[in-house]
Amino acid sequence: MRNAVAQVTPEIEQRVQELRQLLQNASYAYYVLDNPIMEDAVYDKLYRELQDLETEHPELVTPESLTQRVGEKPASQFSSVRHNIPLYSLENAFNIEEFAKWQERWQRYAPSQIKEGQEGFEYVCELKIDGNALALTYENGVLVRGVTRGDGITGEDITQNVRTIRSIPLRLKTETPPPIVEVRGEAFLPISVFEQINQEREEAGESLFANPRNAAAGTLRQLDPRIVAQRRLDFFAYTLHIGSQESGIVGAGLEDNLPEEQITLQQNPPSSNPKSRALPIPEETSGTQRPKIQNPKSQWEALELLQTLGFRVNPNRKLYTSLEDVRDYYNYWDTERRNLPYMTDGVVVKLNSFELQEQLGFTQKFPRWAIALKYPAEEAPTVVKNISVNVGRTGALTPLAEMQPVQLAGTTVQRATLHNSDRIAELDIRIGDTVIIRKAGEIIPEVVRVLPELRPPDAQPFQMPTHCPVCNQPVVRPAGEAVTRCINTSCPAILKGALTHWASRHALDINGMGEKLVEQLVDKGVVHSVADLYDLTAEQVASLERMGKKSAEKLVGAIANSKTQPWPRVLYGLGIRHVGSVNAQTLVQQFPTVEQLASASAAQIEGVYGIGPEIAQSVCQWFRVPANQALIDRLRQASLQLAADVSTIAESKNQTLSGKTFVITGTLPTLKRDDAKALIEKAGGKVTNSVSSKTDYLVVGEDAGSKLEKAQELGITQLSEAQLLELLED
Repeated sequence: MRNAVAQVTPEIEQRVQELRQLLQNASYAYYVLDNPIMEDAVYDKLYRELQDLETEHPELVTPESLTQRVGEKPASQFSSVRHNIPLYSLENAFNIEEFAKWQERWQRYAPSQIKEGQEGFEYVCELKIDGNALALTYENGVLVRGVTRGDGITGEDITQNVRTIRSIPLRLKTETPPPIVEVRGEAFLPISVFEQINQEREEAGESLFANPRNAAAGTLRQLDPRIVAQRRLDFFAYTLHIGSQESGIVGAGLEDNLPEEQITLQQNPPSSNPKSRALPIPEETSGTQRPKIQNPKSQWEALELLQTLGFRVNPNRKLYTSLEDVRDYYNYWDTERRNLPYMTDGVVVKLNSFELQEQLGFTQKFPRWAIALKYPAEEAPTVVKNISVNVGRTGALTPLAEMQPVQLAGTTVQRATLHNSDRIAELDIRIGDTVIIRKAGEIIPEVVRVLPELRPPDAQPFQMPTHCPVCNQPVVRPAGEAVTRCINTSCPAILKGALTHWASRHALDINGMGEKLVEQLVDKGVVHSVADLYDLTAEQVASLERMGKKSAEKLVGAIANSKTQPWPRVLYGLGIRHVGSVNAQTLVQQFPTVEQLASASAAQIEGVYGIGPEIAQSVCQWFRVPANQALIDRLRQASLQLAADVSTIAESKNQTLSGKTFVITGTLPTLKRDDAKALIEKAGGKVTNSVSSKTDYLVVGEDAGSKLEKAQELGITQLSEAQLLELLED
């Protein structure tokens, strides 16, 4: 017998409205203002209440509800969308002299009263965020579409992914929204998140993202919005256009302003969901009065309006009236941008007046009233001496350019990854080529371009090997992947990588087992799997080069001590693709024993919060391989920990530092930084690499650097090691 559908009462409908407004206000304060107004536990309780009400009454579900931020089903593909207003590029200037010439050019097109000095003008300076441009369409105040820049005329519809970005409001904060509002801005990946993603990819044996911009672009084009949500993209808005269904969009005068041939919404109307029932916004909104929209008359007013409507706007904007002020702003951020929690590669300068912008118009490519004043990337030429291929522990073949040493961003660089065969073909790089290299995002060395005019006449194109350079077995390139792999599980390179990973600090932490020792153990045929380590004797180890009796005894003792390492570390040490140390902890919370995890289906694993389909499939497939099942049996016989301590799981669910963010700087008196991080995370806290307004505590040791200065500027609480331990004890 089918259950009767619960009736929607006015009280229920009112409660749903109240919950949405409370959660929206709290989310806006946290993600946009960096000023939380609600405890995490309270937010979670209200969110769960709203979720339960919407489950019980699905007819009340609306697209702007915060419960709808992450879609359930991945997209099969992205559809192309023609922009209502083209996204124009900006003309670039690379120094103040070029900026001054741009000023002279636009003044030639300016109204006569400005030329004669009868009326002044203002410049708005904004940091140029190194991310990916998005166009967001709001229909009657509700987000209905998010589109990538594409070629400026046509982009990809990634609405599901855009909805996962917490700093993008699902509903505008206004009582009387216009029928159509289009907002432009930059989606980006904070540096701390980028570093964490790359660390997890390295731990999982995956290729690293070259820089935060590439990582953000790759994230936005993920077909599964749950993966996008995990990567915590952010967004700064910088322009808006207001219009109506009848008249189309009227530009607010920014760099995407309308050309002479206005493109109206009738040609490509935003898609709305006719099945969803839009609830009215309550009259009272917890003391927050929603503003009415008035068309801004300047860029400065537009930025303030965007912030009022619920968007995050970059706080480092300035309004100036002279070229000298612009120069000082540009020079200041040339140094200070290195202290920002996100990447920026220049300054965008716009004439403030929309009326003046409209009078100046456009060239064939650029608006005349705006320019990007960019910082030149630090680049250097060098010569490629060789292209080698490294085989990682997952079998991935990674080509490396070995170059004449060169100084770059304060360090000596002589190797740079070439990623894969597609990148090699794109660059057409050859041994003997002169290349330009730079540090992508000032982090990872990369080859920018080849100078073919300096190429030696006998240089030959490089081809990826058809056989593994280590074991000489055939390699494969799986369909849909850019990486070529060796699939021989007995490959010495894969075994060496697996042993080194097993002994690493975040895994079994076997002190004294470095790469050189691992090479000897494999090359001499002493060890054929990680399980063989637990059969080693001191005599076997002592027979190796540079290993005396005492050193051998210490190593065997360290291997024996590793048997006490907990199940999450063992799981991470197994080296399953896509499973980093954080994911291992998450999986163990749901699957406390190896038997439970090994018998779980991909759907059950994917059901764990924070675990995506790639991880689930990888884990499921790993445990289906007979050789891996045999490895688990041998580790069990060796008495390793393959089950979590129940009391440890109970402790982790009652975490006293939950919701608190820490940064550690300098050298601590007794604790290693990793140990301090582990203690904080065990108590529920989060440790990041960069200080920001969201940081709660800075743990300070000796020789603290710029992080301490930044924390002092932001008024962040500082802790010594003793104070940290006291806080953990409390």
